[in-house]
Amino acid sequence: MAIYAIGDLQGCYRDLRRLLERINFDPAADRLWFTGDLISRGPESLQCLRFVSSLGEAALSVLGNHDLHFLALAEGAVPKRINKPIDPGLREILEADDAATLLHWLRHRPLAHHENGILLIHAGLAPQWNVELTLQLAAEAEAVLRGPDYREFFRNMYGDLPDCWDPGLAGHERIRFIVNCLTRLRCCDRQGRLLLAYKEPPAGLPESILPWFRVPGRASRGSRIVFGHWSTLGLAEEDGAQCLDSGCVWGGQLSAMRMDQSGTAVSVQCPAYQAPG
Repeated sequence: MAIYAIGDLQGCYRDLRRLLERINFDPAADRLWFTGDLISRGPESLQCLRFVSSLGEAALSVLGNHDLHFLALAEGAVPKRINKPIDPGLREILEADDAATLLHWLRHRPLAHHENGILLIHAGLAPQWNVELTLQLAAEAEAVLRGPDYREFFRNMYGDLPDCWDPGLAGHERIRFIVNCLTRLRCCDRQGRLLLAYKEPPAGLPESILPWFRVPGRASRGSRIVFGHWSTLGLAEEDGAQCLDSGCVWGGQLSAMRMDQSGTAVSVQCPAYQAPG
């Protein structure tokens, strides 16, 4: 059995099928781990959701920020200040006969997964979190997302504050911070405060801003962490943190890496479904 981690799909279904052919994926014997953002900007979000969910135990995906935004959109819970026209690919999901089933399946995906010494997340970790604490906090947020009050959380999900971890955080602020780390984080300042707006490559960062995995004293240092979300970082590994988002939807590549043995990534080149910017 092989386990492959795959970077952000963002609705690029045909590219996923080409990648699975390259790695000779066998759903009866192998498993796929997805870094989240199964849907959004690409042309085939509905096909991505249907295919990944149809794999059952052979596939696992953590939630990404685009997945969560779509779930909030489906519930009419996106604030007017950031609500934009619905992407045609997302509208196709909402209008599908199996929309309710797919939305339920997506909402019940984990925010973090730990197996064989590897932590799978979509975006990043607060500098104060080790793997054990991350899993505990992810479970707290998952319980809200899967519980009866999930619509209320979606109405309170948006916002960049609080920007620093405090064990005393409670209510919507606590869950918002957890979700922001796991699905939106790329950078922090040197004091460990979240800076959620930055999307460019690390090479362009001022000295006062660091990728989350370079913050001094990071509690998760020494653990193997696989993530996506940062397409301008691309395929990269540093101090145990490994990014697999190679910018498929922007005309980059869709990449897979085998998790149960060392090796280089296997990638397929993708069309530019979206212009950079």
